[in-house]
Amino acid sequence: MTDLSAFPITRRWPATDPEAIQLYAFPTPNGVKISIALEELGLRYEAHKVTLKPEDVKSPAFLSLNPNGKIPAIIDPNGPNGAPLGLFESGAILIYLAEKTGRLMGNGTAERLEVLQWLMFQMAGIGPMFGQLGFFYRGEGASIQDRRAKDRYIAETRRLLSVIETRLDGQDWLCGSYSMADIATAPWLRMLCLIDAREAVGWWDHPNCIAYLDRFLARPAVQRGLVTPPRD
Repeated sequence: MTDLSAFPITRRWPATDPEAIQLYAFPTPNGVKISIALEELGLRYEAHKVTLKPEDVKSPAFLSLNPNGKIPAIIDPNGPNGAPLGLFESGAILIYLAEKTGRLMGNGTAERLEVLQWLMFQMAGIGPMFGQLGFFYRGEGASIQDRRAKDRYIAETRRLLSVIETRLDGQDWLCGSYSMADIATAPWLRMLCLIDAREAVGWWDHPNCIAYLDRFLARPAVQRGLVTPPRD
């Protein structure tokens, strides 16, 4: 049996199945990226709920795996050369899982780089900008009277949606075939619906995005991943 005792996080969130990938997450857009990827790839994993409260994500146990104090993070008991591997940052985890299985990153160098660029587009643009929109539109920043920040992130979200809308013209997925780029991006589009920002960002003016999200949410692996670990 694999010994994960070298990872202090396992004392706070013990592994019931130490031979499985250990996922530490909460069902936010970044968190469900990893549970969805694991479901799509059919990898055995065990999900531990790590809330966004400081007593969880800023605890010494969690910081021992991710010093940045953000979900998600994983431990793969069967990492490179068979040794356990701890990993944080959702984009890095998606790339790792794709390379581990040889799936969802395209076929060949050119396709792999295409997926990587759209994955980086999500990490550098969609995630930070949509996240700030959520803060100023529905989160703690919503009470701020000065509208400049809210208006900035509404405008940037509209712009980014238009990039995706154009990219999806004539194709079902961002890189032709379903890939890690879609697993990274679509949960953030879903977030716009969850925070009821669709009217503000002109969601209904983006039919390709609407159909894209519907296709994504119809996938059985996505449906399982969206509720893993459970919020309650």
